[in-house]
Amino acid sequence: MHTLQGKVAVVTGGTRGIGKAIALALADAGADVALTYKSSRELAEKLVKDITRKGQRGAAYRSDGARFDEVQVTIENVVAEFKRIDILVNNAGITRDTLLLRMTEEDWDIVLDTNLKSVFNFTKAVCRQMVSQRTGKIINITSVVGLTGNAGQSNYSASKAGIIGFTKSIARELASRNIQVNAIAPGFVDTKLTEMVNEALKQSLLSMVPMKRTAKPEEIAAAVKFFASADSDYITGQVLCIDGGLAM
Repeated sequence: MHTLQGKVAVVTGGTRGIGKAIALALADAGADVALTYKSSRELAEKLVKDITRKGQRGAAYRSDGARFDEVQVTIENVVAEFKRIDILVNNAGITRDTLLLRMTEEDWDIVLDTNLKSVFNFTKAVCRQMVSQRTGKIINITSVVGLTGNAGQSNYSASKAGIIGFTKSIARELASRNIQVNAIAPGFVDTKLTEMVNEALKQSLLSMVPMKRTAKPEEIAAAVKFFASADSDYITGQVLCIDGGLAM
């Protein structure tokens, strides 16, 4: 696999779980990494230290992905500090799971804003920089439930399905500018989010996974590293499921 030496990556929601694993994997491959976070400053600063210990530059920026003005300033600050942006990983995401009959408007709005609107905001903000460079990689973290749906997750599933449609549309828009846009759809991953699932539901979900186990965050990060590298230069508009066979 090609290294990412000399590349600059932005990872949204990059302080824990899948985001943290992605940031560390990109740094291991030689990229400098800028993280965004909304509230976990301490975790962000700790991860920046981990990145610098690997010999790469790291920085953390507080940014509400649902607010375009904040995102625009964040991207301007990244370019000012790192001089370029080669890779954008739209990873930030939350859940507010409940059945539709119990779901509040706030439950719907906060999930769509955090998971989907942030992808629009960050992608739009980096586009001009990548177009001027005539190169770039955009990797969006979606979910298998964006393909299959899931009871009690209509808001989350809608946000993740939206990311898939957005990915394919933007891939068509940016292909002639040598910018590849792809999505990764994890299944059941061992993170803080999945730890909140009650044991009975967890076992029920695992029973539907042909491989009978959860994914490790590092397995998702390995796919991101591939899409961020020159090995994926002729791949765009694709959705890669990493789900142990759940959605096949």
